[in-house]
Amino acid sequence: MAKPTPLSGFPELLPEQRFVEQQVIDTLRSVFELHGFAGIETRAVEPMDQLLRKGDTSKEVYVLRRLQEADSATDSGLGLHFDLTVPFARFVLENAGKLEFPFRRYQVQKAWRGERPQDGRYREFTQADIDIVGKDELPFHHDIEVTRVMVDALSRLADPEVLGLPPFRLQVNNRKLIQGFYAGIGAPDPAEVMRLVDKLDKLPAETVRGMLVDEAGLTPDQADRCLELATIRSTDDSFGDRVRALGVEDPLLEEGLGELAALLRGCAALTGDKVTIEADLSIARGLDYYTGTVFETRLEGSESLGSICSGGRYDALASDGRTTYPGVGISLGVSRVLVPLLNRGALVADRKVPSVVLVALTGEETREESDAIATALRANGVPCEVAATAQKFGKQIRYAERRGIPYVWFTGDEGHQVKDIRTGDQVAADPATWTPPASDHRPKVVVATGSTTPPAKEQKQ
Repeated sequence: MAKPTPLSGFPELLPEQRFVEQQVIDTLRSVFELHGFAGIETRAVEPMDQLLRKGDTSKEVYVLRRLQEADSATDSGLGLHFDLTVPFARFVLENAGKLEFPFRRYQVQKAWRGERPQDGRYREFTQADIDIVGKDELPFHHDIEVTRVMVDALSRLADPEVLGLPPFRLQVNNRKLIQGFYAGIGAPDPAEVMRLVDKLDKLPAETVRGMLVDEAGLTPDQADRCLELATIRSTDDSFGDRVRALGVEDPLLEEGLGELAALLRGCAALTGDKVTIEADLSIARGLDYYTGTVFETRLEGSESLGSICSGGRYDALASDGRTTYPGVGISLGVSRVLVPLLNRGALVADRKVPSVVLVALTGEETREESDAIATALRANGVPCEVAATAQKFGKQIRYAERRGIPYVWFTGDEGHQVKDIRTGDQVAADPATWTPPASDHRPKVVVATGSTTPPAKEQKQ
């Protein structure tokens, strides 16, 4: 069999890289549960009419079909979900009678998207979502709450004592604000203006200006005013004065200004060196189910990745015709953040295996004794493994070194001895009671520069 070639857009991680990902997921889950969010998992597939009913997503959906053409009709109409919001809306409708509202959920799961693979964008990826959904109404304070939860999570991920990810910049806007502004200047199709303004992070402003005139039917003056609005940024609520100075009046605009200012004030105490919140009036979000608050997030030093954490308020995504379930949520692209950093060797675990101890083997005839020592250590919560072969002790130590295992356990005439192979210290120990220092109990994430760590298998794009 020929050596397989990595599939572009489907990253795979080495064990020491997978541990970093698990640490991220564990940190997120801990924060989400600390704020009272319950975990769920939805199925991988959804009916096509569900996946395509909101926004221009048809090019992104992978269709599910059985190989046997004769049976394909039984599988038609199903596709892999491209995000976790649409499946969650369906989940809420199906289980509304079993849920208590407002329902607060987190979800960490794979998704699939048929787009051109590049650094930070993959066809298979892991997302971490939080959402709060109400029944018929959802007060605005939940928008602030969701933002505060994600700021808390991002702050912990950026903490050097936890993971040491680069700082994050959370950019927030409000669709009521921009929709009201576009309506106030007389735009014939505010939704189309939003769609085009959303391209400002990918296209030059002059190009977007031309599209606003040619495709959205704006006059050159209207287009200029839309672009002027999009330049406004602020880390406090002073943006409101700058918007009002543009001389546009509309009730929806005022409502959006008030909500965005309240969100910034409500999160101000949580921001700092690791996470910054900024009102950015160029943010619109491409999916058309958003109705109010919208989020995008950049990783400082890796802005070329685009938004790695996004979401917003959706008031009508989930409805059964009698009851509407408005919600607000935000999604962190776990793969989008991590895989580029792992590929560069910027993050890695300090050992390739979870083992803290390698139990040395003097000979195959003593393997049963070594297994008994390992069993005693594991009963005390110490991850360990027994040497694969009875090589010379020097080779067994080098085996542990290559894997990052910090301790080797020996048994001889002097009884049980445990050696810290990093320092050379060796002491007597009892396998029934010995435990390593807390700092050694689990692998640690190392923030590296100039690392020679092999990249994840996704390096061929």
